[in-house]
Order: sequence, then structure tokens, then C-alpha cells
Amino acid sequence: MNQESHQQSTGKQLPKLQLTDFVSVFWRSSFEQASWNYERMQNLGFAYIMSPAIKRLYPDKQERIAAMKRHLLFFNTSPIMQSLVTGVVLNLEEQRADGQPVSAEDISAVKTAMMGPLGGIGDPVWLGTIRPVLSALAASVVLSGFGIYGPILFFAGWNLLRLGFRYSAQKFGYQRGTDIINLFGSGILKVVTRASAVFGMFMMGTFIAKWVRIDFNLGRISAFPHFVWLDRGISALAAMLLTIICIWLIRKRLSPIWAIIILFILGVLGYAGGILS
Repeated sequence: MNQESHQQSTGKQLPKLQLTDFVSVFWRSSFEQASWNYERMQNLGFAYIMSPAIKRLYPDKQERIAAMKRHLLFFNTSPIMQSLVTGVVLNLEEQRADGQPVSAEDISAVKTAMMGPLGGIGDPVWLGTIRPVLSALAASVVLSGFGIYGPILFFAGWNLLRLGFRYSAQKFGYQRGTDIINLFGSGILKVVTRASAVFGMFMMGTFIAKWVRIDFNLGRISAFPHFVWLDRGISALAAMLLTIICIWLIRKRLSPIWAIIILFILGVLGYAGGILS
């Protein structure tokens, strides 16, 4: 039974999501982590996100209660990628409210099928690539003498990318529905993850080459023009070696904070001992 025939048979106007509902759901998506818990993780946040749509789609109180309960089950994925799940679930909830053959179990199964793969791609792309690159770019702006414009660049860039993706993903998920699940089997997620990792490594390598410097105190040698290349070469090799050591230590579970403290101490001792300039 299609939507038009179902409406004619029941004599009721079928509920449809409005633009205000999509905007409200989108706005609430930024607060999903506010009620994170160890038992069901993001379930309360997801139910909070869905509540405007559920209120619109289910006029009957008991149906609203049942809809909220099915979104209180366990849920956990990358917070930014969650908007794609939300869009698909909005599509399914609207179909269910319209009388289409979509069960509560179908909706829960789709959420479960999507949260794992999206969680696997979200953290490497957003937290492992985009945010570090923006941070390094902002730091380079500060080091170039532009001061406060560095933090402003990071804040504006991060939120524009994050919020823009959230809204676009929610809209795309709603329009495509469960067809999105077919993308998970196509291997596109692995391609995106690998491409973002390569891009992130390339950008970080560029920033390291530009900003990581170790200047040795070569004394009288630096006065000879023919030895300038030696000074630069040693400094560049030392910076590269130091970067590799830091990466190795962090992979061995050394805290980045401790790595910064150790570098600070070595820098002070090296300068005090006349090794560094």
C-alpha cells in the first residue's frame, strides 16, 4: 500500500517531517555527548536528537513512548558521523509513521549496522586527520606573527567543517535511506580512511619541515660561509630524527604531555650546556 492509498483509506493526513524538524534535529546533534553513559553510551543523546521528529510523526502518546524507548537501546559511534545515522533513521521513522512495513526491529538493526563502520572511519578522519591539520595550520599562523588569528582560524574552520558535514550528512541520509548501507560493502570507507591518512601525513610532514628546528651552537665554524650548508643539514636531520623518536615514543604509549615536558627539559639543558643556540 502506497502513501496516497493509505491516506485515502484512513481518511487522515499522514504526518510528514518539516524543515523546522530537520533544523531542530540538526541543532540537537551537537549535544549528543552531553549525556554519555557507561551502560548504553550515546543512547540518551540519540533519543534527545530524535525527539522533535518523533513528536511530529506520532501524535498518539503511546506511539511516541514506544518510539522513544527503541532509541534508548545501546548506541555508540563517532559523534560527527552520527548525523548520517540520524538521517537514515528519520527516513525509516517517517515510513513507519506513514504505515509502511518498517518494524521497530528494522530501525534498531539499521542503527546497529551503521554505527560500527561509521565509528571506524569517523575518528581517523576527523580526530586523526582534519583536527590535527587545522591545529598545525593555526599554530603556523601564530608563529608567523599573526597572533590571535591562529585560534580564530582553528575555531572557525573546525566548526564550519563539522557543522557543514553534520547537516549535509543528515540530509543525505534522509534522502537515500537504507540505500546508504550498500556503500559499506563497496569498500569506499576504506578508501576514504586511507586517503585521509595519506593527506594528513603529507600535511604534517610539511609543517614539521617548516617549523621543527634544532639549532646547534657550532661556534667558529658557523663564521665560514662554506660550512653554512653543514649547519642547515645537521639541523634538518636532527629535527627529522627527533620527530621520528617522538612518534615512536607516543606509539609506545608515552603521553604527548610527557613528550612535550621531556623536549622542554632537553632544550633548556642543551642551551645551558652550550650545545644548542
